[in-house]
Amino acid sequence: MAEIKVPELAESITEGTIAQWVKKVGDRVEKGEFIVELETDKVNAEIISEEAGVLKQILAEEGDTVLVGQVIAVVEAGEGAAPAPAAKEEAPAAAPAPAKEEAPKAAAPAPAAVEETSGERVIASPAARKLAREKGIDLAAISPVDPQGRVRVQDVAAHGTAPAAPAASAAQAPAAGNGPMIFTPAADTDRVTVEKMSRRRQTIAKRLLEVKQSTAMLTTFNEIDMTNIMALRKRKQDEFVKANDIKLGFMSFFTKAVVAALKKYPYVNAQINGDEIHLNNFFDIGIAVSTEEGLVVPVVRDANAKNFAEIEKNIAELAGKARDKKLGLNDMAGGSFTITNGGVFGSLMSTPIMNGTQAGILGMHSIVNRPVAVNGEVQIRPMMYVALSYDHRIIDGKDSVGFLKTVKEMIENPEDLLLNS
Repeated sequence: MAEIKVPELAESITEGTIAQWVKKVGDRVEKGEFIVELETDKVNAEIISEEAGVLKQILAEEGDTVLVGQVIAVVEAGEGAAPAPAAKEEAPAAAPAPAKEEAPKAAAPAPAAVEETSGERVIASPAARKLAREKGIDLAAISPVDPQGRVRVQDVAAHGTAPAAPAASAAQAPAAGNGPMIFTPAADTDRVTVEKMSRRRQTIAKRLLEVKQSTAMLTTFNEIDMTNIMALRKRKQDEFVKANDIKLGFMSFFTKAVVAALKKYPYVNAQINGDEIHLNNFFDIGIAVSTEEGLVVPVVRDANAKNFAEIEKNIAELAGKARDKKLGLNDMAGGSFTITNGGVFGSLMSTPIMNGTQAGILGMHSIVNRPVAVNGEVQIRPMMYVALSYDHRIIDGKDSVGFLKTVKEMIENPEDLLLNS
């Protein structure tokens, strides 16, 4: 018999949330086979079985918080199904109401019977699975709004009606106490949907707040005429794709421009450590990527040593891993500066918040045709606003403005980037 424990992932990670069991009690498990997905503050980790056998017992349900070293399942040597699943199979055959009421008292296999009566694995968030168990709803019977078929807590809430008693007590709660009355609609009405924050979203919220409270953050803005870089991309795109099997995007140009500006203004590539300023002599550029769980920032290592094709491929690989929840801790650790592109969502201008202990972050925005003065004449040009948020404790206005001006000059004269690469 072998115990499945939550492994040590990194010094800063002490707990996680069971996101999804890919095996159920009674299933055959091979040595090294992925059996459960664990959501941590930083990444989703796949936990494997160290032994072959039958999954005898599940000790933590989806949505539960578990600690590093905690036993979450037991695998027993053997080929056939364990006795536990047989009991689980009988539960749905009983009268519907008692079976659902008794499910919480049973071992972990019982909730799985509610979720998977169709025999198919349903893709759902931990919060959705938990709510479905509480309501006794088969996830396979729910029609999700998500085009990719992922069941969210809103879909579960919309599928069935919760018992009336909790709703009544929730509605009466605001009337209690001596403080100001706050109206809170019942969670099961169509006016409010209650969704528990995921572990990742809680971590993002906590860290953004910490940055705001622990730094003297300031933002400076500029605008970039994208005419020349767009013309260069159009001229070289086919040739670039043919040679490198990837498209030439804007991110490689901006990454190169940022590296050039960081070399010129090294304090933007620094961080505060106690009463010391650590000037980084490396250029690991974080690229913010939006995922279903929130923003993550994988890092392009040694961007100064990579050419345009290598940067584009690196970014594409990291973005793909982020969307597939395959990012590892090493993919996100140790960045020295970050670039975020709100323009892909249509943002015209914003104030980005710095990432962790870094001293600066560059925000890119939408490219919009606007009238601008060119050599004394008004012309329509494709323009982009850019923003640099920085820690004013170590970066003065002169360096921040100079840094952003250097990025602007490099992008407006892309041939200079080729000479600097």
